[in-house]
Amino acid sequence: MEPTNKELYDLVLKDAPYVIAAYGVLWVAFVTYVSLILRRIMRLEKELGVVQEAVERRDA
Repeated sequence: MEPTNKELYDLVLKDAPYVIAAYGVLWVAFVTYVSLILRRIMRLEKELGVVQEAVERRDA
């Protein structure tokens, strides 16, 4: 391997754990955000069902 390529590989491999950790943190944050949004949507759907039932009972 050429010395220039070896030096480049050494630089990249030295920083690779930080890059992998950063991507891991971003994925965990994204999955957490999506799960929170889905929980809120499910809660709102339940509340909407309760309101719809109340409106149907009132109209009946």
